[in-house]
Amino acid sequence: MKKLLSMIGLAAVAMLPTLAMAADPVAANEADNAFMMICTALVLFMTVPGVALFYGGLLRSKNVLSMMTQVIVTFALVCVLWMLYGYSVAFSEGNAFFGGFSNALMKGITLTSLSGTFSQLIQVAFQCSFACITIALIVGGIAERVRFSAVLIFTVIWFSFSYLPMAHMVWAGGLLATDGALDFAGGTVVHINAASAGLVGAYMLGKRVGFGKEAFKPHNLPMVFTGAAILYVGWFGFNAGSASAANSIAALAFLNTVMATAGAILSWVLVEWMVRGKPSLLGASSGAIAGLVAITPACGSVGVGGALIIGLIGGVTGLWGVVTLKKWLRVDDTCDVFGVHGVCGIVGCILTGVFTSSSLGGVGYATGVTMGHQVWVQIFSIIVCLVWSSVVAFIAFKIADLVVGLRVPEDQEREGLDVNSHGENAYNQ
Repeated sequence: MKKLLSMIGLAAVAMLPTLAMAADPVAANEADNAFMMICTALVLFMTVPGVALFYGGLLRSKNVLSMMTQVIVTFALVCVLWMLYGYSVAFSEGNAFFGGFSNALMKGITLTSLSGTFSQLIQVAFQCSFACITIALIVGGIAERVRFSAVLIFTVIWFSFSYLPMAHMVWAGGLLATDGALDFAGGTVVHINAASAGLVGAYMLGKRVGFGKEAFKPHNLPMVFTGAAILYVGWFGFNAGSASAANSIAALAFLNTVMATAGAILSWVLVEWMVRGKPSLLGASSGAIAGLVAITPACGSVGVGGALIIGLIGGVTGLWGVVTLKKWLRVDDTCDVFGVHGVCGIVGCILTGVFTSSSLGGVGYATGVTMGHQVWVQIFSIIVCLVWSSVVAFIAFKIADLVVGLRVPEDQEREGLDVNSHGENAYNQ
C-alpha cells in the first residue's frame, strides 16, 4: 500500500509541469503579451521615478522629498484600489458612466482570460499604470503647502468618482465612447482630468507663502531634465501600448510620439529664445512634456505630418499656458499642471478631430463622420471631462479639508514639508 501511494505521489509530481502548462493562456499571442508587459513597465517607470524627479526638481530644496513621498505613496494606494474595485468599475459592463463590480478583487480573471490577443492580467496592470500616473500628475499643482494626509483622502475620493468614470466613459463603451470621441492614450482620461483637479486644488489651497514676492525657482534643473527624459522614454509605453498589440498602429503611435515631441521642443525653445533672449534647458524639458501630452489622444489615428504639426502647436500653446494663462487665472499651480497637461491636452484632443482625416494623412473617421462633427465630439468630451473632474475634485478637497485640513500651518510651510511632514532632509544642511 505504501509503495502504491508513493508511486501515485511521484506520478502527481511528474504531472505538475504539464498541469501548469495546460493552465497557461495558450490562446494569447506571446509577442503581444511580451509587448504589453514592456509597455506596462515603461508607464510605471514614468511615475516612479519619472514624475517624482521631474516635479521634485521643479520645487524648492526643502520640499523635494515631500513630492517624492506623495508620488510613491499615492502610486501604491492607487494600485491597491485598482485591484479591489478600480479595474472592475472602469472596465466591466455597466451603464454610461460606471462599470460594475463583476471583476472586483479580480473575480473572474484567470490565467486563461484574454483582453484581445493578450492576457487580461496584463491589461489589468497596464491600465493600473495609467491610473497611477494620473494621480501623480495632480499633486504637482498643489505642492509645497498641502497636508500629506489630505492628499491620501483626496486620492481615494477623486480616483473613485472621477478617474474611474472617465476611463469607463472613454475606453469601456460609456457615454463618450458611444458618442464617438477619439482618445487613443489618455488626452481626456489622464491629462485634462488630472489638470482640472490640480487647478481646483491650487485655488482651494491658495497661493504659497511669498508667492509673487519671492523668486520660486527650480532647485535642481539636472533632476528636472532626468525626470523629463524618463517620461519621454516611458511615454512610448503609454502611447504605443495603447494599441493593445505589437502591430502597425503601435508603430504609428511610436513614430508620432517621436515627431510630435521633437516639434514641441523646437517650437517651445525657439519662441522662448525670441521672447526672453535665451533658450533654456527648463524650456526644452517642458516642451518635451508639452509635445508628449498634445500627441497622446491623437497618436494612433493621425499621420506623421499631422503629429509634427500637433507637436509644433503644442509647444507654443504650452509655453503660453505656463507664462500667460497662469497670470490670467491668478493661480499658484506649482508645477504648471494645467498650463501644460490641461492646455496641451485640450489642444491635442481638438486637433485629433482634425488630423485624423484621411485627407490629412490620418487613418480616417468612422463611416459617415465629417471633420466638423468629429471636432464637435472632441470638444464635447473636453467639456464633460473639465466639468466632471472639477466638481469631483472640489468635493474631494472639501472633504479632506473638513477631516484633516488641506494646508499645513504657515510656519511649517516656511520651514519646508520635508522636515515637518516627513522628518527628513534631502540635502545636508
